Amino acid sequence: MVARRVPRPKDLAPLLKFKKWEPNATKRRLDKAHTIWDLRTIAKRRTPKAPFDYTDGAAEEELSLARARQAFRDVEFHPAILRDVSQVSTSWSVLGQDVAYPVGIAPTGFTRMMHTEGEIAGASVAQDWGIPFALSTMGTRSIEEVAQAAPTGRNWFQLYMWKDRDRSMELVSRAAAAGFDTLQVTVDVPVAGARLRDKRNGFSIPPALTLGTVANAIPRPWWWWDFLTTDPLEFASLSSWQGTVAELLDHMFDPTVTYDDLEWIKAQWPGKLVVKGVQTVEDAHRLAKLGVDAIILSNHGGRQLDRAPIPFHLLPRVVTEVGSDLEVHLDTGIMSGADIVAAIAQGARFTLVGRAYLYGLMAGGAAGVHRTFEILTEQMTRTMRLLGVSCLEELEPAHVTQLERLRAVEGLS
Repeated sequence: MVARRVPRPKDLAPLLKFKKWEPNATKRRLDKAHTIWDLRTIAKRRTPKAPFDYTDGAAEEELSLARARQAFRDVEFHPAILRDVSQVSTSWSVLGQDVAYPVGIAPTGFTRMMHTEGEIAGASVAQDWGIPFALSTMGTRSIEEVAQAAPTGRNWFQLYMWKDRDRSMELVSRAAAAGFDTLQVTVDVPVAGARLRDKRNGFSIPPALTLGTVANAIPRPWWWWDFLTTDPLEFASLSSWQGTVAELLDHMFDPTVTYDDLEWIKAQWPGKLVVKGVQTVEDAHRLAKLGVDAIILSNHGGRQLDRAPIPFHLLPRVVTEVGSDLEVHLDTGIMSGADIVAAIAQGARFTLVGRAYLYGLMAGGAAGVHRTFEILTEQMTRTMRLLGVSCLEELEPAHVTQLERLRAVEGLS
C-alpha cells in the first residue's frame, strides 16, 4: 500500500510557479508558433481572405505545390552516430560571398498586401540574419527603399522581362547603382498561370471593396487599419494599375523572351546572374554553356504550370549533370529546416523560401519574419546534429533517401 498524506503549502509552492505574462501581444502570438505551419495558422486568422489566398494558393488544382511539399515529407534521413556535434556551422559561400545559412528570401510580389511592413521587413530581417533578400520586379517598395532599409544586406533583384525592354533594363541599372549584387531572371512566366483562388476572390490591385471583402474584414480590423493609414500601395516597377493580377502579368510580361535575350541581359549586368524557373536537365545544360552563375530549380511555387516537375526530385540529376559548372539553387515546397538540410544533402548550394517568409510577415510583420528564421534555423541545426553532421560540407546524398510515391511510367507516348 502507498502511504498518503495531506500536501503541505511549502511542498506545493514550487509547483505553483506561473509563467510570466508577456505584455507584447505580437510576441505572445508569435511565441506560440513552433513551426511554419503554426505561423500559417496565425496568418490566416489575421489576414483578409484575398491576400492570404494570393500567398497560400497555387495554379489550377494546386497539384504542383502539393507534390513539391509531399516530396520533402517523403524524405528518409540516415543519421550517423557517435559524432562530435557540440558545434555546428551553417555558413558557407554562395555566389562568391559567405551566408550565415543556406537559405534566403525569395522574390514575392504585392508584398505590402500581406502586411504593411512588406519588403522593408524582409530586407532588414534578412540583413540581421546574414542571408540574402530578393526584391521582386512586382515588389511594393522601390529598389532604393530596400537598399536604404538594408544598407549592409545581401540584396538581390529579380527581373521579369517586360514587353517594354527599356523599362526592364532601367530597373536593372537602378539595381546595380543601388549595390544589388545579384540579378535573378525569372523565365517561367510567359503568361500568367490560372490562379483560381484569386479569380474566385475577385482579387484585384488595388483591393476592391465588395460586400464579401467588407464582411471578411470585420474580424480583422488591424489589417485594414494598417492598410488605410500607411502610404498608398505602389509598385517598385510601375506607378499604378487597376485590374486583376493575371491581367497585369499578361499585360506587362513578354512571351517572346529567348536565350538570346538572356545573353543580352547578361552582357549588361555587372554582378552575378541567376536564372530562376529551370525545370529540365536540358535547360540546365544550356544555361551552363551560356555561362550563368547559378540556376534555381523552381516551378514558381506551383503558381504557373500545374503538374510541373517537382524541383526536389529533379535536384540530384541536375547537380550530377551541371553542378561542377554552376551553382544549383532550389525553391518550392520548403516548409522546415529539415527540408533545407535535405536539399543541401542532395547537392543544392542554396535554397529560397517565399510562402514561409510571407506567413511570418502576415503573422506579425518584421517580428514574424524574424520568427520564421528562428524556426527554420533551429530546425536546421537540430537536424544536422541528429544526422551526426557538424557543417554543411559534411552533408551528402547518402544522408537522404527520396521515398517513392510518384513513379514515371517509361515507354508510353
